[in-house]
Amino acid sequence: MFKPANTSEETRRGARAGVRWRTPVAVVAGVVLLAIPLYADRFWLNLGSFAFAAAIGAVGLMILVGRVGQLSLAHSFFLAVGAYGYIWLGSPAKEGSWGLGLPSLPAAVIAVALAGLAGLAFSPLAGRLKGIYLGVASLALVFIGQHVLFTAEPLTGGYNGRNVPELTVGSFQVLGAEPELSLLGVPLRQAERGWYVTLIILVLTTVFAVLVLRSRVGRAFAAVRDGEVHAAALGVRVAWYRSVAFTLSSVYAGLAGVLLALLFQRVVPEYWDLFLSLEYLAMVVIGGQASVAGAIAGAAFVSSLPLLLQRYSDAIPGMGGAVSDFGPAYVAQIMYGGLIVVILFYEPRGLAALATRARKALTSRRPVPADHAAPS
Repeated sequence: MFKPANTSEETRRGARAGVRWRTPVAVVAGVVLLAIPLYADRFWLNLGSFAFAAAIGAVGLMILVGRVGQLSLAHSFFLAVGAYGYIWLGSPAKEGSWGLGLPSLPAAVIAVALAGLAGLAFSPLAGRLKGIYLGVASLALVFIGQHVLFTAEPLTGGYNGRNVPELTVGSFQVLGAEPELSLLGVPLRQAERGWYVTLIILVLTTVFAVLVLRSRVGRAFAAVRDGEVHAAALGVRVAWYRSVAFTLSSVYAGLAGVLLALLFQRVVPEYWDLFLSLEYLAMVVIGGQASVAGAIAGAAFVSSLPLLLQRYSDAIPGMGGAVSDFGPAYVAQIMYGGLIVVILFYEPRGLAALATRARKALTSRRPVPADHAAPS
């Protein structure tokens, strides 16, 4: 007579298999990412730098949307707070423009803190509202932010935008070309430094997000998402944890805004509009609403697609030439929408769930050792 196999042993085997897969994949991915600047040209390095910076903001929004179940359409507002906060703090005051002239590194840190303070100021409302109601309420921040960005010309430069001060530590340009550096004979200029700096910051913020989500705070986030009534019955302060998640998401957005401003070198108000918030929401939905790795993958896809279409537009029928109404940005929007519909219909958990399915399918084909067979 056969007895069912030990379920706990199967779970442990699955966890060990996951670790065996993740460790070598992470090592190989790390080596490849560190080696790419030694071989890739400027376009691909800039593409990766923008994807890394966008991924930081996407991870922050994923915490709010996927782990707490809140909807925010104000992510572009906090990105703009970080970007223009850094410009204001780090630029010297001139005729017709505001600036405090602080050292650039403290200016960047304070700009991220300003974005967190802006999220903290809105957090009481975020703690009381939930779901679509918070999403509608957060639209007010985008509209207010756009009005301020276009009218406060001494701060933002108006329609023409404003230059971004260089990030320096002493005389060392973090994202610049001075002083001259090289790695294995390859000069580390602006594109190479941008790749490494944004990659390092993404790794650090990702590790911090994973630690938070695995902690008591992360478990409280999940309890609020799964059912606020049950969470309150367990002693979880629902409104407080919603506020914490909203503030943390704002900090991540502010950091991403500072990095994007440094990469752009000049920012204009029209970039930080509602469509940018929708792009970040698309990153989370496409990658996986509750997955850190999925948010990073979604950010890489959404941020890179328009640039790739623009680079290869001449090779795509109907996109290049004089047809301006069917440009790369428009095609990218169509592809975002179509992919979101497909993902929500077939796999609502996004690309992260598809990757998990593929890994399980590969591991299930391996023969089971005799000592793990079901006892008879």
